Amino acid sequence: MTQQSQTVFIVEDDDDVRSSLCRALSLHGYVSEGFSDPLDFLNTFDGSAPGCIVLDYGLPGVNGLDLQKWLIERQISTPIIFITGHGGVPESVRAIQAGAIDFLEKPFKISILIQRIDTAFGLDAQFRAEQKQRSRRTTLLNSLTEREAEVLYFVLENPSTVSSKEIARALAISPRTAEIHRARLLQKLDVNSLVELVAIYSSSERDTGLRNTGRGDQSLPEPDPRKSFE
Repeated sequence: MTQQSQTVFIVEDDDDVRSSLCRALSLHGYVSEGFSDPLDFLNTFDGSAPGCIVLDYGLPGVNGLDLQKWLIERQISTPIIFITGHGGVPESVRAIQAGAIDFLEKPFKISILIQRIDTAFGLDAQFRAEQKQRSRRTTLLNSLTEREAEVLYFVLENPSTVSSKEIARALAISPRTAEIHRARLLQKLDVNSLVELVAIYSSSERDTGLRNTGRGDQSLPEPDPRKSFE
């Protein structure tokens, strides 16, 4: 992870504040992109670029909490750092509870903001790495045949006692067939043992459905940001 590989997206309607932040961050080696209009930001930002968002709470026509809510509804998880000249304790609590890194009151030291940005960069990089791992696991899981998926379900439900004979008995197949399916399962999922398989797949994939992992959210409708703030 480097500063150059991540961007600080600054959503601030005050031209002087926004320009000052961009200059200060540039002097410290950070790449930034400024937006004066929250709707312009919402219409162009899809969360694919790594980095974080520095978000003014008191934007014209919409407050930062509304924008944060819309991003969450759109399943954009880019970390947010709030800045404000007039936000109170209730607003800051709501922002933090919704996942914001911090709620900084103006004027603040640039060193404090940079600390929060570094924290946000680290969280964003971690999330993207985990997301990539989940995507790879989903691809591997969806390569399984129906019978191999049944074997995987059984293994995950019985991690301490499973054997080819037990798999065969549960699925009404021969031990030899169960052994073949188990071997192919390990090969397809790129693991070396049942212990490793259980460690990797027993939590999230079992709970969300092996052959549908990662697909359920793709059909969600895109919210209209302009309607959200009417």
